[in-house]
Amino acid sequence: QVQLVESGGGLAQAGGSLRLSCAASGGTFSDYHMGWFRQAPGKEREFVAAIRSNIRSTYYADDVKGRFTISRDNAKNTVYLQMDSLTLEDSAVYYCYARGADDNSWGQGTQGTGSS
Repeated sequence: QVQLVESGGGLAQAGGSLRLSCAASGGTFSDYHMGWFRQAPGKEREFVAAIRSNIRSTYYADDVKGRFTISRDNAKNTVYLQMDSLTLEDSAVYYCYARGADDNSWGQGTQGTGSS
């Protein structure tokens, strides 16, 4: 089962940017579809973005489409989430997710905050 560690969270001003990284270990990274979810205080965890193992397809939640970009580097076993034009509503703990043929994994989360 793959292990995931997120990094890159922090505080950004409204309209600013953050780049999250998720490093994977313990599995064949290129076999996994990868995604990002987020959870704000008092809210359910929600889907943000996903990228297929073959890198050819990406998917986004409607409220981040055009502002966030998911990418992956299979040589570095890492998936990224570039977040631009941040708003207060983007403030949440961001979780990395890996979906394989036989197993799924979550990272521990990293806080990403947009401020006014």
